[in-house]
Amino acid sequence: MSGVGEAGRRAASEAQGAAQGTRQHFAVVLPVALEEDPPWPAGPLPFTVGAQAGDADGRRGLFTPAAARALYDRRWHRWTSQAEGPLRLDGMELLRTPTARAAQQALAVLHFTVAAGTPMLPMLRAISHRRQAGQPDPLAGAMAPAALLGAVADTAAPAAPFALSRPYTVVFLAPGPGFGALALRDAGTGEVPAEADDFLRSLASRSAPVDLPAAPESVPGIRAQVRRISADWSALVLRQGAAFLGHRADTGAGDFYDRAAYNARTVYLDALLLGTVQRNHIDELTDDLSGVFEGPGLARRVAALEQRIALFRSTYWRQHLSAHGPANGLLMDFQQKHRLPERFEQILAEAADYARLVQTQESQQIAGALGVLTVLGLPLGTALSILQVLGDSRPRDLVLALTASLAATAAALTTRYGRLVLSSLRGRAR
Repeated sequence: MSGVGEAGRRAASEAQGAAQGTRQHFAVVLPVALEEDPPWPAGPLPFTVGAQAGDADGRRGLFTPAAARALYDRRWHRWTSQAEGPLRLDGMELLRTPTARAAQQALAVLHFTVAAGTPMLPMLRAISHRRQAGQPDPLAGAMAPAALLGAVADTAAPAAPFALSRPYTVVFLAPGPGFGALALRDAGTGEVPAEADDFLRSLASRSAPVDLPAAPESVPGIRAQVRRISADWSALVLRQGAAFLGHRADTGAGDFYDRAAYNARTVYLDALLLGTVQRNHIDELTDDLSGVFEGPGLARRVAALEQRIALFRSTYWRQHLSAHGPANGLLMDFQQKHRLPERFEQILAEAADYARLVQTQESQQIAGALGVLTVLGLPLGTALSILQVLGDSRPRDLVLALTASLAATAAALTTRYGRLVLSSLRGRAR
């Protein structure tokens, strides 16, 4: 990624493509549709580390109540141990994420482990169908989402303009002592080498330097996006996926990486799931706001949109979801990648503009109705008052008075003021 040239990119791609971590996990997030609740145990997959279980009760305390309800109230899991070559499916999760348009919308999460001795990056590149990947998509055949979830969910791509074109992946890799500058901190300076950040970017984007060569001018900005969770590992959140990479050698069972892998597969994954839910709602609200003027009933549609925005804001829109600092940072990174804060501010501004427009139209219609009452009532009231003063109660004179008042009203409505009153009553701009 350093941008030194084609030969350097090829050498970096070969080194990254051959790297084999001691612990290699990744989760695949993709949209599905649920017609009914699956016959699975409720809650997320309860991964464990030591005596701590990552079930719903164990995770709720790390999140705000609103975020915990969105993440765990309508979520189910199923353990499995299905293997296909070096890939093992550890378990599956389903999270209902209904919107106003799609009541059956949900997210499926597939948790995989890559066997030791198998490089991780080529498998990730194959998931993205990179032209030079050189191997078939591992999410095919027995590991295809349709085969794994077909009995409980519809895995067909949603008929919406903002559906995921590729699955979102969350990758965790712990390095062994032979990784060198590709992941480990420099023994002399203690700094994370640039090659490690390059490898982290490749894991998150599911690409090698030969697939997506970065311009030299953009390299400092890309590396600035890396989040140092601690001295031992870093994270990077991109639009295609997220990745966690260790910076010291894994010593095996009982090592710090036991907890790191646990956090990456539970709390940190949940933060990214909440960001995905937020993005889906913002996509839908943006699309619906663009069609607010299509058809009659503007006031009704604007009121419905305002109610949906308020519900989204109180239920899903969180930027500080946990006392667990890295989870907040990962959620904010996801939001920034998809420009969610700016887009939501634009939604609020547009909705406020439409509400003011509706209020102006309603005020014009009320003023027009009062104007019509004035134009109709003034001639009629004047005619009847004259008859009363004269003491004339003959039917013929009453009919003449009514006819004269109607003629005066019709004449008044043909004037500029009368036309303005009728236009205001119809709610049209003059």
